[in-house]
Amino acid sequence: VQLQASGGGLVQAGGSLRLSCAASGFTLDTSAIGWFRQAPGKEREGVSCSGHVGSTTNYLDSVKGRFTISRDNARNTMYLQMDSLKPEDTALYYCAAKRSSTICSRNVRWWGHWGQGTQVTVSS
Repeated sequence: VQLQASGGGLVQAGGSLRLSCAASGFTLDTSAIGWFRQAPGKEREGVSCSGHVGSTTNYLDSVKGRFTISRDNARNTMYLQMDSLKPEDTALYYCAAKRSSTICSRNVRWWGHWGQGTQVTVSS
């Protein structure tokens, strides 16, 4: 079971990035998916998550209207589209999954599988 995150980088404020996270060893179509981030000196926080049915989706207040979580079941890959990026979005971003779950939670301890981080840096 593995999650492989990619897509981070350096971008100017106002720009966009799309993070990807490919799953192997299990299928995302019956899993809850989530994205988290951790800035230096801060705790890891939930950015967005979605249950496998897709009816349960939520976002951190500070990213609502700017970030969009999605999945491509055919590619077994989840995404986080990040628009109108701000310097305060700078962090190491992690993907997560929990198998066989129709709901999701932005609580870090709820999740079963984690990808490695991908760095997002937003310059002002």
